[in-house]
Amino acid sequence: MEKYPLKRGGVITLSSPSYQSMNKKHANGHSRAKFVASSPDEDMVDIQTSVSVGGGDFHHTTRLGDEENDGLSHYSVSYSGVHETADIPGIGQYEDFHTIDWQRDIARDRMRHRHIVKKKQDSIWNLLEGVHDAWSGWLCVLLVGLFTGAIAGVIDIGASWMTDLKFGICPQAFWLNQEQCCWSSNETSFEAKNCSQWQTWAELLGQTRAGAGAYIISYLFYIIWALLFAALSASLVRMFAPYACGSGIPEIKTILSGFIIRGYLGKWTLIIKCVGLILSVSAGLSLGKEGPMVHIACAIGNIFSYLFPKYGRNEAKKREILSASAAAGVSVAFGAPIGGVLFSLEEVSYYFPLKTLWRSFFCALIAAFVLRSINPFGNEHSVLFYVEYNKPWIFFELIPFIGLGIIGGLIATIFIKANIYWCKYRKSSKLGQYPVTEVLLVTVMTAIIAYPNPYTRMNTSQLIYLLFSQCGIANSDDLCDYNRNFTDVNSAIEIAAAGPGVHRAVWLLILALILKLIMTIFTFGMKVPCGLFIPSLCLGAIVGRIVGIGMEQLAYNYPKIWLFSGECSTGDDCITPGLYAMVGAAAVLGGVTRMTISLVVIMFELTGGVRYIVPLMAAAMASKWVGDALGRQGIYDAHIALNGYPFLDSKDEFQHTSLAADVMQPKRNETLSVLTQDSMTVDDVEILLKETEHKGYPVVVSRESQYLVGFVVRRDLNLAIANAKRMVDGICGQSLVLFTQGNTPQTLGPPPLKLKKILDMAPITITDQTPMETVVDMFRKLGLRQTLVTHNGRLLGVITKKDVLRHIKQMDNEDPNSVLFN
Repeated sequence: MEKYPLKRGGVITLSSPSYQSMNKKHANGHSRAKFVASSPDEDMVDIQTSVSVGGGDFHHTTRLGDEENDGLSHYSVSYSGVHETADIPGIGQYEDFHTIDWQRDIARDRMRHRHIVKKKQDSIWNLLEGVHDAWSGWLCVLLVGLFTGAIAGVIDIGASWMTDLKFGICPQAFWLNQEQCCWSSNETSFEAKNCSQWQTWAELLGQTRAGAGAYIISYLFYIIWALLFAALSASLVRMFAPYACGSGIPEIKTILSGFIIRGYLGKWTLIIKCVGLILSVSAGLSLGKEGPMVHIACAIGNIFSYLFPKYGRNEAKKREILSASAAAGVSVAFGAPIGGVLFSLEEVSYYFPLKTLWRSFFCALIAAFVLRSINPFGNEHSVLFYVEYNKPWIFFELIPFIGLGIIGGLIATIFIKANIYWCKYRKSSKLGQYPVTEVLLVTVMTAIIAYPNPYTRMNTSQLIYLLFSQCGIANSDDLCDYNRNFTDVNSAIEIAAAGPGVHRAVWLLILALILKLIMTIFTFGMKVPCGLFIPSLCLGAIVGRIVGIGMEQLAYNYPKIWLFSGECSTGDDCITPGLYAMVGAAAVLGGVTRMTISLVVIMFELTGGVRYIVPLMAAAMASKWVGDALGRQGIYDAHIALNGYPFLDSKDEFQHTSLAADVMQPKRNETLSVLTQDSMTVDDVEILLKETEHKGYPVVVSRESQYLVGFVVRRDLNLAIANAKRMVDGICGQSLVLFTQGNTPQTLGPPPLKLKKILDMAPITITDQTPMETVVDMFRKLGLRQTLVTHNGRLLGVITKKDVLRHIKQMDNEDPNSVLFN
């Protein structure tokens, strides 16, 4: 045993057996021991090891005799009587609006995992710790699924009750919505308009149910309630959680690609998003609650991840939980668990390992199960638009289905271009300074225009259900006003001529289509929680139903023509207009969001129409092609670009011939800010930090040679210097800053500051002749923050994610300054 004296009388003891065993490990290239320090007063030994993994050096102290050790970067020395810890808080964390370093975070997690596996044999406690670590991911997604399902149930029930509150109230039990209120009624035929238990506001004020006076009172109440709900929603968002506005999917995509937006998934945002969503849906605005469910689920995932340090402390690992949460969000929004998993995979996730796929599946399953047991819609399905028909479709019908896909792509393109134009105008004009006023104006306009038309007055989800459903005996809507006489209840519904009610309904639907399209353009992007799925489905369903009615009448009037191949000559109803509505809905939603696979699965899970997969696929594909031909981006990508988020889309291709030397900073004739490995003082480093704003600095052997040693992050450097000044005696402005390992030269001046711990010894480097195509691929697939450019081993410059994004914009003749964050 050898003893070494320390300042303040501490003693470092190197005990040879453990030291030799540590050195053996180092020989295999895993880790190296620094020392084993023991304190005479305490029964413990600290072994500090530093390990080089992928993205750099990782250090931890194993304290023998101390069971509580999470293996995450603890550096400590035990002195006799004094326990001094050099554990620097905040190292490895990120600042707001910064990109995470995927490689470093994944390497840190592997290091932590190895540490736990290695310690498993030591004691029962360590074994339990290992077991807990293995199943903590499953436990976390289980909790996320349970809570997401419960919150979705509350939102569904709240929104349907408050939506009906605009029309009237149930005096016996005010907490029931219109449908539930009429269940208790003894009347045999349930008609929404004439159930005596439910009272409209006009009736409560002593008017009759019909008549001009009643209409005016109902109209006024409709507008007042809508204004009240919208004002409350916008005020809550403005005062408590500005991040709770919008659908949240563009930001979720950006966060999952490795960007930090602090507070976006916090508890305040979650609470206000839930309350605001119920209010804004109830206000009758042209928006849906399905998109924001993804945001709500991800916020729940983020909050629960902090219960498990494995996920809470590691941003890359946290993204796995968030991907599973996004799947649960879509699962409860549409009652479509498989569609949710595919949505997370296809649309929002950036890094999606197989393990995350299974967890997403489990999370979506649990969330759907909880929602199904709450049964918010009071039917036996956890979806709103379940359809009962299962008529086979005729092969010829693929032509109108593809036609619907083309129309859907056109409507989607008009919507995206107009919405982005309006959002840009809102950002640049004074309108953006008055968000609550804007919400109130749009609400008043929507309410005034929507009330006279029965199809825009009703809840959007009910309208979609009406358009999807088949005309039967029970349907009394104008859409089903055919010249039929139902003699036998069980007989097949025969094809018939459209009556005057159908013609009136078609004109009202055309008006509703124009109104919904215009109102959705102005609504999406306002400062209230608002989704886009339901309005898109509604636009498509209206177009589809109109086309379906047209096809049906064609088949009725010309049943013998070859197109219908004799299928319609029997007199049975061979064309189902509801199916066209379903296909049209998929087409517009596909055109707006550019989803394909997940969209088809969501649609058939949503409606239960499994036999209509081929029509849905044909329409979704046609819609995507038309959309891509007329404009590259879907609505979410367009909003990401509008907000300047650093999102590198893995679907885009880089088609230019530039080299790394053309993109790197600084340009050839400018100077590069670097640190040297052993010739700068603390003052020199602090001056450099003050004068520059770079997020990190390359470390070189000397300014003359410019040979690369490693890379150090600005945040870590600041923290390490502040910590050393506070904790270590004698560190001052004249202290040398050392990034090297070797013995320090004995000088008469103050003690040096050793910062080897925070140096990344293995930064990703490329040469100046690397094609940008390769560089962009590296940024996408490795999730880099920056890469260093060298020439013959000498450092030339740095390329950050922001530089790459700006270069892509420049090459595409767009404004490179629209990329705001790094």
